[in-house]
Amino acid sequence: EDECAMDSYPNMPPSVHPGVVTGQAMVDLLNHAKENGYAIPAVNCVSSSGINACLEAARKNDAPVIIQFSSGGSQFYGGKGLDNNNYQAAIAGAISGAFHVRTMAEQYGVPVILHTDHCAKKLLPWIDGLLAASERYYEKHGEPLFSSHMIDLSEEPIEENIDICKDYLARMSKVGILLEMELGITGGEEDGVDNTDVPLEDLYSKPEEIYQVYKELSPISDMFTVAAAFGNVHGVYSPGNVKLEPKILSRAQEYISEKLGDDAPADKKPVSFVFHGGSGSDLTDIRESLGYGVIKMNIDTDTQWSYWEGIKNFESKYHDYLQTQIGNPEGPDKPNKKYYDPRECMRSAETVTVDRLEQSFGDLRCQKILGLGEMGEATNVLESSV
Repeated sequence: EDECAMDSYPNMPPSVHPGVVTGQAMVDLLNHAKENGYAIPAVNCVSSSGINACLEAARKNDAPVIIQFSSGGSQFYGGKGLDNNNYQAAIAGAISGAFHVRTMAEQYGVPVILHTDHCAKKLLPWIDGLLAASERYYEKHGEPLFSSHMIDLSEEPIEENIDICKDYLARMSKVGILLEMELGITGGEEDGVDNTDVPLEDLYSKPEEIYQVYKELSPISDMFTVAAAFGNVHGVYSPGNVKLEPKILSRAQEYISEKLGDDAPADKKPVSFVFHGGSGSDLTDIRESLGYGVIKMNIDTDTQWSYWEGIKNFESKYHDYLQTQIGNPEGPDKPNKKYYDPRECMRSAETVTVDRLEQSFGDLRCQKILGLGEMGEATNVLESSV
């Protein structure tokens, strides 16, 4: 049977299908991850090439994937030459990326959660524009354009953070969009936000705060996840510089389960957690967090490097063929077009990224999940012709 024609998977809840999953299908997928002890890699993408690498990696690993855009990545997707007044370029870029993911995910035969990353208070007009697009899409198609959005008000007072999240959750849950909220601060620097000097205690969330979020959001909808801080840092730093404390998540699950009493879920993991700053993290910390209800881990820095490394390796390998349009070691009249064709270095970037993502899928125990079996290998046109 042609895998693209499949409408469900042998090993998954029946609602989970190839393509972008939203609403109940997305909830079922995230619950499947929680129940089966794996988390889904969430990869920041800034181009259709990067998106395709994620889809290829998901298919290769027989797994779901989360594709996400930051505001800066969305703006880049729309084109840096476009005016971003009122975040209009970031809104248009994210919508364009969403349609690319929707068009291609079905072709790769994998379920994809389509997400946007950190959105601080000043960026809320960006999310407002995307929600309006999803509401229009919902009217026509019965589902939202995006699966989920993150709202990161961790730098605001907790009451304000929760109040604004409640308003957005009410609006989002009406059309089947999930909210990811952040408590405590992710250290390091990403997408122009620099938290390298925040006080250490802000990098660790308290069980009482996580319970406060759970208690206030749950009556509105169960379609929310929490990016709780347990020492997470954006970027890759020397070993020993990042002190992760995954047990914070475990203590929070126990604390909330105790508060819920008989209403606590059987697995005693009422909260679905998100692991921010996954790049460069120690495998033991990653694996430990999976047992505490982490269902998503963000990856950006490591795939930024892998994409560059692919280009760097390509340039190094074919250096003497990339200096002029005509003339290379084989002769002064030999054309170099097939080397400097941008598809070649970009494909190299994609293949190194697919390989790097295989490590992430493995770290998160997110392999052989769907039951599709092996994928045929794609060949590099240049490698086979040179």
